[in-house]
Amino acid sequence: MDIDTASPTSADRPTVTIDIFSDVVCPWCYIGKRRFEAGLAAATANGDLGVDFDITFKPYQLDPTAAPGAAGPVIDSYAKKFGGLEKAQEILQHVTTTAAGDGLEFHMDRALRANTLLAHRMIWWADQPDNELSQDAMKERLLQAYFVDGEHIGSVDALVNCAVDVGADADTARQFLESGRGTAEVQAELDQARDNGITAVPTYVFNDEWAVPGAQDPDTFAKVLCKMAANALAAADAG
Repeated sequence: MDIDTASPTSADRPTVTIDIFSDVVCPWCYIGKRRFEAGLAAATANGDLGVDFDITFKPYQLDPTAAPGAAGPVIDSYAKKFGGLEKAQEILQHVTTTAAGDGLEFHMDRALRANTLLAHRMIWWADQPDNELSQDAMKERLLQAYFVDGEHIGSVDALVNCAVDVGADADTARQFLESGRGTAEVQAELDQARDNGITAVPTYVFNDEWAVPGAQDPDTFAKVLCKMAANALAAADAG
């Protein structure tokens, strides 16, 4: 299930904003995306909740110091970060097994760790008013590129191919990446995450006031979504 982040909101319905801070090389962000989708489906399974959910993916970089344009086996990064090859293998096997339980087939043996700034710019671009792309589809394709396909998500060529897969024109996507457009905006959002105390991802921020950290189970997401919808409806009635 894809999250429909592009649906226009209705003027006479309350809106619950949900900012999802995540990185495209974070395994728990991909797992969390699936669980959030399942939670949203469960929350609305018995009918419309009477509100619109305005969902936006926001950037976070697990390793902002990663060299732009370079890539290497993810196991090397994990070994360096977590104290050796054996521990790295253990962690990667754990997330692979966990992901399988949520319907995701990770291939961490082919994953290439890279700087994700360009990928975050693509996700930002997909959400712009002058763009008809789905931000959710772009996010999903980039996660798949890293965790499943073993693509170099810091490469302009790979990112253009991903963009084409979700409906973008190849030349337009390449021109965007080479223009530098969106760099300042993405950096501002990265700074916002830091200034707001977000130090781990995924983190789900509801209405700019309530944060839910981590890849929670679908039931938890469903309960939060129903609660936020109820609060929004009560506030609209009181106003």
